[in-house]
Amino acid sequence: MLGLLVTLLALPFAVLSLVLAIGALVSFAITLRVNATYPPAGPFVAVTGGRLATIQDGPADGPPIVLLHGASANASDPMEGIGRRLAARGFHVIAFDRPGFGWSDRIAGAEAAAPAVQARLIAEALANMGIGPAIVFGHSWAGSLALALALDHRERVSALVLAAPVAMPMPDRVADLPWYWRLVVQPPVAWLLSRTIGPPLAQQFLPEAARRVFTPQPENPDYPKAARATLVLRPGTLLANVQDLLGLTKALAAQAPSYGEIRIPTLVIAGEADPIVRSAEQAVPLARTIADARLVLLPGIGHMLQYVASDRVTEEIATLSDELAHAATAAPAGH
Repeated sequence: MLGLLVTLLALPFAVLSLVLAIGALVSFAITLRVNATYPPAGPFVAVTGGRLATIQDGPADGPPIVLLHGASANASDPMEGIGRRLAARGFHVIAFDRPGFGWSDRIAGAEAAAPAVQARLIAEALANMGIGPAIVFGHSWAGSLALALALDHRERVSALVLAAPVAMPMPDRVADLPWYWRLVVQPPVAWLLSRTIGPPLAQQFLPEAARRVFTPQPENPDYPKAARATLVLRPGTLLANVQDLLGLTKALAAQAPSYGEIRIPTLVIAGEADPIVRSAEQAVPLARTIADARLVLLPGIGHMLQYVASDRVTEEIATLSDELAHAATAAPAGH
């Protein structure tokens, strides 16, 4: 892929224009096909500036749990991994397409790359739905989002489940990228590429990306269809994904100093063999930072623990819910 980008940048302007035009036509065709294959799978919720898409399951009067997906994904990812299991156990499960992903609007544009902005929109959606406080599950990138919800919208969160979370500050490596990558991630260039050659390129690399995130476990052959993985190929979602990934370093530096203020039950669960978000750099120090957080490390498990360790994750969430119910019953009247 690196060689291809360098080759494209070296093309004469007329040839490059033709390549981009062909890419735009192919991208349009990909978008039509993906939209037809995976239409909205659940109700929309109106919020200021647009609407957020959800997938819901389980009894409406069950204990609520909110599922938030990571990068390059959508609401189907956690819903098909653990959401259906939780619904079968009586939970009211609400999985959101994060802003700009799946069928949710990219409200606030590039500013929506900040977890705090996405948290504001999801908190508004939950308020409009009459949901909360709820257990909030955040996988990978959405670990930072779940934490932002707990910090800024405490009334919506009863407990946190942070799965393979990205939450702790990390180096900004954009400056270390080759010059052509630094050019590609500039906003005008990223916008152009996401609407031309981005979708067909991403389509070619999607199978390899799916294999990598499941390592060291084998990829679940049902995952691409169950998780509606190709929804990420559409231009708007590709751009949102790039913005979210590039903006996370700055956002984590801003919100991480406040983690010690969190005073709600928190489960941090991660795979010890995760090559994507290394537990020693993220889950372990995060659990030390949050008062009374419980850390669960799964030996031999990689990044997609909601699939490859779905039974264990479901049991841990059910146990946490039981503890919340017991605490509520034991609390003195008026508290």
